[in-house]
Amino acid sequence: MFARVSFYPTLVYNVIMERLTPRQWYNRIDDTVILGALPFPHIAKELVEKENVKAVVSMNEDYELFLAHDAKSWKDLGVSFLQLATTDIFATPCQEKLIEGVKFINDFVDPKNVKNGISTTSVYIHCKAGRTRSATLVGCYLMQRYNWTPEQAVNHMKEKRPHILMHRKQWEALEIFRKHNIKSPEK
Repeated sequence: MFARVSFYPTLVYNVIMERLTPRQWYNRIDDTVILGALPFPHIAKELVEKENVKAVVSMNEDYELFLAHDAKSWKDLGVSFLQLATTDIFATPCQEKLIEGVKFINDFVDPKNVKNGISTTSVYIHCKAGRTRSATLVGCYLMQRYNWTPEQAVNHMKEKRPHILMHRKQWEALEIFRKHNIKSPEK
């Protein structure tokens, strides 16, 4: 209930912070993945045209997508869409959603399609602010793709998007994902 009540005030806060601080609405994390906030329609168009977005993963619940593109809107733009609804503020994505999200992202990873460090098939991962829920999924993707530790993945994200926010539950989710889904390097 608190997440619903706080949605609009915190969304307004995010818009203000993006306008008054160095924060950006979205940031490219690697050649394929872009991590960002709720994609309003004008941002969705920009993502498709300028960033080659061919797929979107939303960590938002249905009520949060009121002002943004839903599955039908993305399909109309020729973009694949996956919604992994996760409650804002106090929840972290469950392992099943993290696994499903990483598999979805990986369907669009093709190092052969990279030009000037940007893939021709980018994936936009978002929640309301692009700081916690979506950053948890992106951290799992980075760990799997690059065989990184949670610390390496989070440090990389912070270099690209300094305002991500990982609490204890998100760190735990990264550790569990790593333990069950990432092969340890051979010694």
